[in-house]
Amino acid sequence: MRKKWLSILMLGSVFTLILSGCGKSGNVGAPSGKMQVVTSIYPLEDFTEKIGGSHVQVTNLVPPGVEPHDYDLKPRDLMLLSQSDLFIYNGAGLDPYAEKVKQSLDPEKTEVVNATRHIRLLSPEEEGKQGDGHSGSSRDPHVWLDPVLAKQEALAIRDALIAKDPKHRADYEKNYEQLARRFDRLNQEFKELADKAPQKEFAVSHAAFGYLAKRYGLHQLAVSGLSPEDEPSPRELEQIIQQLRAHHIHVILFETLVSGKIAEVVKRDVKAEAGVLNPIEGLTKEEKAQGKDYFSLMEENKINLAKALGVSR
Repeated sequence: MRKKWLSILMLGSVFTLILSGCGKSGNVGAPSGKMQVVTSIYPLEDFTEKIGGSHVQVTNLVPPGVEPHDYDLKPRDLMLLSQSDLFIYNGAGLDPYAEKVKQSLDPEKTEVVNATRHIRLLSPEEEGKQGDGHSGSSRDPHVWLDPVLAKQEALAIRDALIAKDPKHRADYEKNYEQLARRFDRLNQEFKELADKAPQKEFAVSHAAFGYLAKRYGLHQLAVSGLSPEDEPSPRELEQIIQQLRAHHIHVILFETLVSGKIAEVVKRDVKAEAGVLNPIEGLTKEEKAQGKDYFSLMEENKINLAKALGVSR
């Protein structure tokens, strides 16, 4: 953790030099005629592209297939940020570099938006866990997995686009309304799934689903902490195994971007079937090549969660 913060501080110094060299060179969007937007995680990239449409060019800092919890900014990222019109980050400790970097950005050039600023974040106590492993944060950052809260993030993006580019306000509002209806449908589908579920607990290898569970009256049993880097001690592992057996868990849901070695141990001991519940922190290269997006991945999540909860289709 200390090493990561030292690298952030060093990059901050590099960033200052980059900014002094860039100056105020006018509108970065001039060559393409589009607003240049940088996002910190994939869901924000996807929402921004859907709301901004043809008026924006969106670049996500974390490359496909890379775990955002582990990502360190590169000098090229700092250059990209210094030339952007809008920087949208998730906050809640998922992208700790953002707080440092935004202090170095020229506010006359780059507008900075914390997408979770007006969202009530869950604490570990509310989720029944100890700590979260997110760079000193004591809040769960995975708000986008709750369609209702994802809609709120999208609203913050819409408002930021309008503030930066008011002449296209009508397009941003129209695109947001279309997106909002998709969030509403997704919310209704998950609600109907949870209402039919004979089992309300589900086991995961990454405790990213607290908001989704809370929204629909479910409970996630986490094999590891809120960060993929956190692994339980042998004593905690034994407690987890007992907990899964007590709740008659027959499916353990793994994420896609990390392997979850400890979860594999639990799977063998509990004799549970392996499934997938995607935290959608980023796309894999294969998912990107297949043209998948937030909604198609949430649809897959819904199908896999239904199986884990004992809902027959």
